[in-house]
Amino acid sequence: MDINKCYNEDCLETMKRMPDNFIDLTVTSPPYDNLRNYNGYSFDFESIAKELYRVTKDNGVVVWVVGDATINGSETCSSFRQVLYFRDVGFKLHDTMIWKKTPIPYDPKCNRYWQGFEYMFILSKGKPICNYITTPCKNAGKSKKNDYGQKRVDGSNRTDRADITRTIHDTKVIDNVWQFPPQHNSGVKHPAPFPEQLANDHIISWSNKDDIVYDPFMGSGTTAKMAVLNNRNWVGSEISDDYCLLIRQRVKDAMKAKETV
Repeated sequence: MDINKCYNEDCLETMKRMPDNFIDLTVTSPPYDNLRNYNGYSFDFESIAKELYRVTKDNGVVVWVVGDATINGSETCSSFRQVLYFRDVGFKLHDTMIWKKTPIPYDPKCNRYWQGFEYMFILSKGKPICNYITTPCKNAGKSKKNDYGQKRVDGSNRTDRADITRTIHDTKVIDNVWQFPPQHNSGVKHPAPFPEQLANDHIISWSNKDDIVYDPFMGSGTTAKMAVLNNRNWVGSEISDDYCLLIRQRVKDAMKAKETV
């Protein structure tokens, strides 16, 4: 099948044409719990989960960005049911990450703490590629002495690990709660585009140059755009004609931006 193309169809139709072990990385956010109007589209989650497992390479990753609606006073738990089903079809839950949203809208009538995050489930097929993002250590190069020992299984202290002096590294791996600056999606006519930096950071974390990145619910085309800018190939599925036009334009703009660098 052709790559670097968005297919204007249901993602199950696209994946039918993919051979086994074809995709290196999937980065997507499905239209969950009817929280947005996606032109009336609904999806067959279980069939999609099975197909994603089939087409994902043996060291590949699926990044599934999802949350839960609150209906009749209770969260739906759809996200938990989905991730457990992904495990049932063969994926491992490599990491449960959090996207902390900013800014958080406030509703004074809400009778619970305001929802400020979505889950980013990192589902792996085998041992994934991990190009971890790092950040500088504040006290890099300094010596630090452990003033406590780790606990044993029975709760007693491990005194053999106390009083060990070590040198603090220059960098450290960032944690799994990600927060991005507010993004003004000027000209992006889509009900819920996720931040470009979110797609960017997952693409550089879980794939390498020239890998194939897939988005079965491509929407505004953010995954495709960031794949282009990071020298990855991409494939998308999008059932909306209007969104496909938007995707093509954003990819075209990204390719022009690369040429000017």
